Amino acid sequence: MSTYRTGKSIAKAGFEAGKEAAMAAKGTENAKLAFVYSGVQYEQADLLKGISEELPGVPLIGNTSFTGVITPEGFVSSDDGFAGVMTVSGDDLTVGVAGSPKEGDARATGKKVAQQALKNAGRDDAPDYFYMVAPPGEEEYYLKGISEVIGRVPFFGGSAADNAIAGEWLLYTDKMVTPDGVAVAFFYTDKPFANKFTGAYRETCNAGIITKIEGDRTLQEINGISAIEQYRKWTGASAEDTKGGNLLAYAVCHPLGVKDPLGDLVAIRHPMNGNDDGSMAVGNNLAVNTAVIQVEASVDELIVSVGQTLEELKKKLGGPIAGLHLVHCGGRRAGIDSRINEVYEQVKKAVGDVPFIMEFTFGEYGYEDDGRNTCGGLMLSFTAFGK
Repeated sequence: MSTYRTGKSIAKAGFEAGKEAAMAAKGTENAKLAFVYSGVQYEQADLLKGISEELPGVPLIGNTSFTGVITPEGFVSSDDGFAGVMTVSGDDLTVGVAGSPKEGDARATGKKVAQQALKNAGRDDAPDYFYMVAPPGEEEYYLKGISEVIGRVPFFGGSAADNAIAGEWLLYTDKMVTPDGVAVAFFYTDKPFANKFTGAYRETCNAGIITKIEGDRTLQEINGISAIEQYRKWTGASAEDTKGGNLLAYAVCHPLGVKDPLGDLVAIRHPMNGNDDGSMAVGNNLAVNTAVIQVEASVDELIVSVGQTLEELKKKLGGPIAGLHLVHCGGRRAGIDSRINEVYEQVKKAVGDVPFIMEFTFGEYGYEDDGRNTCGGLMLSFTAFGK
């Protein structure tokens, strides 16, 4: 049987925060892994040292989270910092953790880390599922490298975040801390697993063909006209709404999406910055001659979607839940703002006393049905571990 326990802290010093959160999460069983999420205010090496003192020899993995975390005790946040820990225990569970700063390109680094995770698990076969964390920017390429080693294996996770989109994010394991790299945890178990990956936005009738991009993530034209012009026609946004960083906030309720080939998943693409040339920076990779859809949701709908997604996840797992790992987009959290406690209430109403931890990310990872693993933004990646 797998056991999940959580702990949290808002202590001012990283070391004390790590010790306090880990002490609450360690229980009496031998933990196989600790998920760790924290505020950028801490010296992360000190935080991890405090956790390791309470959980000696336990591999850990995680990242900095946008403004807080949610545990069964509520929304955890402080101007001085915050930490949330969830341990995973089980005699029939094997976990291989590995991470590395970026060396060469992202794909090569992903391949190297996957090979090391297999070695650390003492296995040469693909895991049943895996967790990944990377910084915003090259998530898809890290994933490609990992898939070279283990093939298409269900995954979940999210991109490291900070509190101000200032590039202060970090990801870490018990052996490293880096702003630019990747880390994974490979899970071997016979216990059930399910992931629900969704933006939970409503599709509008507004859709078009991407006709020009620059690099992977600058959307220049839709339907042969500038991306900003087309977006404003679709949404009714003003020039001020789409100017520079204003677009980031405006688009939380009016983002774009791309469908997978079977239509099972709409991967959300978050417009992040309106550029003077009429292009827009977008939070994930795009491709020319593919369709893009304008989708929308109110803040009320963003909040309610948390409970709805959990209900769908429960049905997908189809049995008792031992623990939950909940990745919630930081952009959605910013749009929800002071109503964040309503998100906590949605979780508790849906799952009761099931242990869980929710982080707030600048990119979300998951899959839907038999589709391929996918990275998106403004999404929910909710994962259930069966008993």
